[in-house]
Amino acid sequence: MKSEFLISGIETGKLNAMVKNIMTQTGITEPEEAVRMMNSGELQISVIKSKWTEKDNVIRFSVISDGTTGEQWIARLEDKGFRVGDYAKSVLRSRSFKPTSGITYEIAVLKGEFFSDSDRITKTIRKEAKNRKFSTPNAEVACLIREKLSDKELEAMGLYWIVAMHEPIKDSDGGPKLLDAYRYVNGSWLNTHYGSPDIKWGRGNGFAFAVSQVS
Repeated sequence: MKSEFLISGIETGKLNAMVKNIMTQTGITEPEEAVRMMNSGELQISVIKSKWTEKDNVIRFSVISDGTTGEQWIARLEDKGFRVGDYAKSVLRSRSFKPTSGITYEIAVLKGEFFSDSDRITKTIRKEAKNRKFSTPNAEVACLIREKLSDKELEAMGLYWIVAMHEPIKDSDGGPKLLDAYRYVNGSWLNTHYGSPDIKWGRGNGFAFAVSQVS
């Protein structure tokens, strides 16, 4: 018969750390009380589901549009503490920025490390996405990604940027730009990258495409 003493193989230090975590998260000051409340069911454990999955250097998650205009995105993101770059603002204010409402985008992010340093250029990345039957996303996807993912989550993914690989939109200087969610030492940004087909990218970039779009 299998032993009912389930923790016999667990180190005492790990059990002590578990009780400490329970006390820290609940504010309980006595370890005996923390254990009692867990055993009585007064405290319950909930599993935090990750916002994304990753397999073979491809990160997947979903976002849902809600009709927010470019001008509204500027205010919405800044109200939440994000910083919006000047060129990003000009892209959001462009007539080419066209929001949707009630669309669920299934997103696939190709990580920069998937490509060799010499092949990590826009046209090669788009070709790889096409081979995988990924599609060009709406530019609003960048805003939805920025709002969905914290800088800590981007770091956990091993990324500094997630660039939405939408059709480039001209900024205030007339350059073709792509919107991106960007973590930096001076804040969490919605910014832009140059959208030319021959631009080279770093390993810390992720490239967001749409797998499917469902209303």
